[in-house]
Amino acid sequence: MAIDVYKEWLGIPESVPRPPDHYQLLRVSQFEDDAEKIQAHYKKLNTHVRKYATGQYSIESQDLLNELAKAMLCLTDSDRKRDYDESLGREFEPETDAFGRLPLLDTLIQEGHLSREQKRDAEGFASARGLSERDAVVQMKLVEPAVAARALARQLGYSYVDLEDMLPEDSALDLVPRSLVKKHAFIPLFIDDDKILIACVDELEPDLEDELRLRYGAPVRPVIATPRAINQAVAQFYAPGMRDEAAVREAAKSDGKADKIRKAGKRKPKKRASSTDRRSFDDLTEPEQERRKQNGILILCASVFVPLLPKIAEIAVPRYRMFILEYTWLRWLPFIVAVISGGVAANFVFRRYWK
Repeated sequence: MAIDVYKEWLGIPESVPRPPDHYQLLRVSQFEDDAEKIQAHYKKLNTHVRKYATGQYSIESQDLLNELAKAMLCLTDSDRKRDYDESLGREFEPETDAFGRLPLLDTLIQEGHLSREQKRDAEGFASARGLSERDAVVQMKLVEPAVAARALARQLGYSYVDLEDMLPEDSALDLVPRSLVKKHAFIPLFIDDDKILIACVDELEPDLEDELRLRYGAPVRPVIATPRAINQAVAQFYAPGMRDEAAVREAAKSDGKADKIRKAGKRKPKKRASSTDRRSFDDLTEPEQERRKQNGILILCASVFVPLLPKIAEIAVPRYRMFILEYTWLRWLPFIVAVISGGVAANFVFRRYWK
């Protein structure tokens, strides 16, 4: 006949579900946090159960000893105990940092994107490689970049923005040089509620925030975006040669753009129309420059080829050749037109379209 070791050896009533939970097994109060008390109960029960190790119940004794050891090890490991307690329905107050904010990894746990075991792995990964926790969970492919960025925004108390849905205003872009945005990885967006919105990958450094406040003459409000989105925006709006320091200083001095964007206030950013042809060649992105090069070559070829169509027809169609022979002066007209149109096209392409 099988023996109920929980009842006979540990005094656990039959009304308690089998197997009992760790607290019931170790005969301590539910959710006991005193590790020394847990250890003391374990030692007492361990000594008692060992009395049966050499009798007819030696196998049952060994199994129960193992069960007691596992329960003790779980309840004396703070992280494992927290996970176990939560599985039993215990609710914990959110852990906050020195500023009263929920840390990034705990935010991801609270949102159900991360487990506590994955949190420990991410902390070790970040520490070993000198990464931020946000970069660690992304590189480990535990969460998507956008999910990590949203969690960081929530931790910092900022808004999260998808830069594909945001179009920065030129008046805001023009007041900071390319070297500054590349160094600190941010994108100025526009004035909102009398503050300049700055999309960044993390908190702004105090020195940078002070500099931006001076440049715009307005307080700064950071918003969080993914690093990839920031890098793509920098490449698009600050291509090589665009918005260098000297040009930014001159623009701010002569055009008073800081005053303009301050007056913009709560005005919503206008959607910028496609104006590739009105921008200079150096202001275009590399794909746009390539397209303009191809268009310029087509213009040059068409300016010469189209006027020569009559000569081509003269060669291809004998009847048309007879007509041309009757009017000798027309033989040179296609060449004259081709030279003139080619010259005009070359002047436009080389002096304006490709400049």
